[in-house]
Amino acid sequence: MKPSNVLILPGWQNSGPTHWQSLWEVKHGFRRVEQHDWMRPLRGDWIARLEEVVLSCDEPAVLVAHSLGCIQAAAWAAHSKNTARVKAALLVAVPDVEREDLREVLPGWSPIARGKLPFHAEIVASTDDPYGGLDKAGLLAAAWGADLVSIGPRGHINSGSGLADWPEGFAMLDALMQR
Repeated sequence: MKPSNVLILPGWQNSGPTHWQSLWEVKHGFRRVEQHDWMRPLRGDWIARLEEVVLSCDEPAVLVAHSLGCIQAAAWAAHSKNTARVKAALLVAVPDVEREDLREVLPGWSPIARGKLPFHAEIVASTDDPYGGLDKAGLLAAAWGADLVSIGPRGHINSGSGLADWPEGFAMLDALMQR
């Protein structure tokens, strides 16, 4: 698989330079799906941008989503006619955008699409994620037909979690790409 067909989907406010997504992008040549507005994410705009980038891939893509990027991937899959162009998805730290506090900060992202994903997916969740609990991750894994992997107390599985380039996560991605 070409590195440019591994698509990085950051969450709200993008992933900074020390986030594992950014480190993977630099180290492995993966491609970030850039958004027009990282601070005020509009669901329709984010879905349209993902559609555009998926269509630009010359072979099936693999999605590497963090936080709101996971919700974006599910929303895109619920509406796109091009889901066969995605081989698999690694969905890390799925936030519960249906919680009242997150609905207020991220309007338009609730309800979460709950249809079975038409590609293999793995949800990676932390037991102490302040934005999404393990129970919610389990419910979404069941709805999406995804595997659920709990990695213990790792916060929001971001740069604040002390993961650096997160070799364990990369091993999960590598296994997904080998399927």
